[in-house]
Amino acid sequence: MPIENMEEEGLKKIPDLRIAQWKFELQSIDRVKNDAGMKEKILTEIKNHKMAPLYQLYAKDLNWTVDKSLLDSMKEDNAKTLKELEEAIKDAEENLGESELREALLKKAEFFAVIGDKKAALEAVRKTNEKTVGLGNRMDLVFLQIRIGLFFMDHEIIKNNIEKAKEMLEEGGDWDRRNRLKVYEGLYAMSVRDFKKAANLFLDGVSTFTSYELMDYVKFVEYTVHISMLALDRSDLHKNVIKGSEILEVLHQIPEVNQYLFSLYNCQYAQFFQCLSRVEGVLKEDRYMAPHYAFYVREMKIKAYAQLLESYRSLTLKYMADAFGVTEEYMDSELCRFIASGRLHAKIDKVGGIVITNRPDVKNAQYQNCIKQGDLLLNRVQKLSRVINI
Repeated sequence: MPIENMEEEGLKKIPDLRIAQWKFELQSIDRVKNDAGMKEKILTEIKNHKMAPLYQLYAKDLNWTVDKSLLDSMKEDNAKTLKELEEAIKDAEENLGESELREALLKKAEFFAVIGDKKAALEAVRKTNEKTVGLGNRMDLVFLQIRIGLFFMDHEIIKNNIEKAKEMLEEGGDWDRRNRLKVYEGLYAMSVRDFKKAANLFLDGVSTFTSYELMDYVKFVEYTVHISMLALDRSDLHKNVIKGSEILEVLHQIPEVNQYLFSLYNCQYAQFFQCLSRVEGVLKEDRYMAPHYAFYVREMKIKAYAQLLESYRSLTLKYMADAFGVTEEYMDSELCRFIASGRLHAKIDKVGGIVITNRPDVKNAQYQNCIKQGDLLLNRVQKLSRVINI
């Protein structure tokens, strides 16, 4: 499908991933937990689409008092709709062709996905797949299952279907679905902290993004920048992000992300720390990144400290503290923590108040690693020879 038509004709937003994000905010974010407006927003969607199974699930997870009359009404509507869908399937089986039968089965699968009945939706997708011939249509069913997995954050469903989609692409597959899979796989990689893989997949998908059923393009670029800043080294960041025309075009719409990116790249560390605190708040409220926000912030701090230290053989603790806009005590505690854990190659002269860099000898490290691996290999060979002799 041509890229210019994708925003209008892209895959249906089934299930609606915004609802899962709203539920996460209501369940996990302190400032939103008692927000009646957010609860009402979720309930409005539930009522509009008669989501009886999802209402029961959310009522349990969010400790809502179940409105029995509302639930009974939605269940009644669901039963009526399901009966109509079953009649359409039966009619297609008896009087129409294979393609009409597939469409009827697909509508049933989408209906279950919309109302939040995961088990029934997956079973309906399986039956639809049995009647689906074209590779493209079968891949669209796989994408639907990945979205169901993302909605409920079911890792098994997501992983299995990403692998299935990759196998299908080996049989063939158009460029649009190939590029769409990169975004799906990248989003999942990001949610399980495989940031390097996510960054590469997102960067590949920047110029061909069509996955509006997952997120809008601005949000996609925001994810791409945040992840790339952590996963890429300075030269790759310059080549793929700083000089990426598609990314720069969108960054004008999100000035806070633009400032965050360039504050690190231009070594404006005090501004970078301020931006990082804002990014921390954003990541805490994102259901994909919330489990990893502390890791992300720590790694970005290390990256910024290492970037400054790389330029000097030694520098004063005061200079570093001033550069980052923090106190000397804070900087001292941060450096001690990261030096002790082997994340920064430096040492602190507390008497002189100086930080001295000691860059690792790469060749020596490779030699030591070679000796270590050699010893392990010899031990294994000796153990194997004893077993064979016996």
